[in-house]
Amino acid sequence: MFKSVKKYSIATPAVIALTMVANGVAVQKANANEIANTTLEQISEYNQTQPMGQVTSVSQLRDVSPTDWAFEALRSLVERYGCIVGYPDRTFRGNRALSRYEFAAGLNACMQQMERLIAASEAVLKEDIEKLKRLMAEFESELAALGARVDNLEGRVAFLEDHQFSTTTKLRGEVIFALTGFGPNDDGNNQVTLSDRVRLSLDSSFSGKDRLRVRLAAGNVPRIRTQTGNNISSTQGRLSFEQFTGAGNDVEVDKVFYTAPLGDNFKFWVGSMMAVDDIYKSYSPYTESGGSGALSRALRYNPVLYRNVGEAGLAFQYKFNNTFDVTASYLAGSGNSAADPTRSNGLFNGVYSAGLQLGINPNKNLGFGVGYMFSYDNATNIGGGLTPLGGLSNSRDLGGLRVESHNVGIQGTWRLAEKFNVSGWGGYSDINNPNRGGGNADLWTFAVNLSVLDLMKEGAVLNVGGGMLPLVEDLDQITGRAFGTASSWIVEGNYKYPVTDNISITPGVYAIFNPNQTGNNDTAVVGVLRTVFQF
Repeated sequence: MFKSVKKYSIATPAVIALTMVANGVAVQKANANEIANTTLEQISEYNQTQPMGQVTSVSQLRDVSPTDWAFEALRSLVERYGCIVGYPDRTFRGNRALSRYEFAAGLNACMQQMERLIAASEAVLKEDIEKLKRLMAEFESELAALGARVDNLEGRVAFLEDHQFSTTTKLRGEVIFALTGFGPNDDGNNQVTLSDRVRLSLDSSFSGKDRLRVRLAAGNVPRIRTQTGNNISSTQGRLSFEQFTGAGNDVEVDKVFYTAPLGDNFKFWVGSMMAVDDIYKSYSPYTESGGSGALSRALRYNPVLYRNVGEAGLAFQYKFNNTFDVTASYLAGSGNSAADPTRSNGLFNGVYSAGLQLGINPNKNLGFGVGYMFSYDNATNIGGGLTPLGGLSNSRDLGGLRVESHNVGIQGTWRLAEKFNVSGWGGYSDINNPNRGGGNADLWTFAVNLSVLDLMKEGAVLNVGGGMLPLVEDLDQITGRAFGTASSWIVEGNYKYPVTDNISITPGVYAIFNPNQTGNNDTAVVGVLRTVFQF
């Protein structure tokens, strides 16, 4: 890409200075060190603009008028020699600052244009040639240095192209180390663990706008179970970065999906291993990530909508304009069950979810979504596994119980000020048991998170949040077992501090009050020190 810089493209505002020198107006010499530090940035800036068609008349430049002092000089350069290139928006930007190196680049572009005209036996004024000779002598060192720099950059780019991983695939990695203390655990004691989670994502693009993601994952992050007074261990204190595919650091493929636009407003997803939160916007920008957001699973995003079953299927999004969009999905079971042809499995005969969300974004600082999700799933997954049923996954009588649920949620985010953002959600589920004689229950949940941005360092985020964990009313109607009716609450505070661009540490603590919807249960407290390496 630098060859185009060397030969043609760096012209724009440099041509004003060319005219100034040609007419006896001095250009102030810049400090050499400052020039060296900014030259590459200037070249990069020009390369980021898409060149428009060659300007043939100065009237094509929107910010140059006949009353400007340099109008005649510009018209001469444009119409006589054609050695000027505007920006894509047809502006000249003649008032911006200019370094001697940048001026040399513009001079070089005009010199090459004149050489082409002479080679083509076209008329070039003798006085213009003399002026160019004087300029070449004046800027000889800058022209030579610029050429050397561009040659060096071309060599470096060639080396990177020869040694890059792939021309279509990028490798992204994330490694988490977590020191976690919690209690009381399911045997009534406090415990401390040191665990890890590793993810390697291969993102391939074939058009520049699409993405094929294949992700490898491993980890041994524990599923925290805290003791309760009804002999049922609670999983409401689960960590946000828990690795669900395995607990023994066994490497597994946990993501395989493809997404691409169709036209300007339409986008689709298809995959055999993708989750609901890979598709829908959660409107929780500073808590949604398990690596850089909330420490608790409960406060990442709305569990009523984005914790539903499904990995294999299709999804679509249509963007009406910058304000409104709609997203829909159908996802069946897990990757294994969706591919299983036996009874009660497959793409259409097993557990599944189907959803729809309307996104409303009045401006860049405010947005919210209204969503609906129908789910046919195991009862233990109700409310994203954050209800008392979440502790019964190994129960012989309830582990395989499937229920239908109609889930409705509203979630939003609001950038109150430059440094402050608030987000939150509310959700309701109507749960039905089509087995064992029927039964009906209701689920409610809500949460609010406040984020303070760039606190003490750019990129740092302080999160403080809390809310009511999914509360299931009349749960005995679903399970045939009695459960508590007290609301369970969660409160969390964490502070993400970026040590470098690739390393961050997040200390924090969260507490669950009335675990398992039981008022006399001990409060569960979880303290975490999360360290994340990204590359």
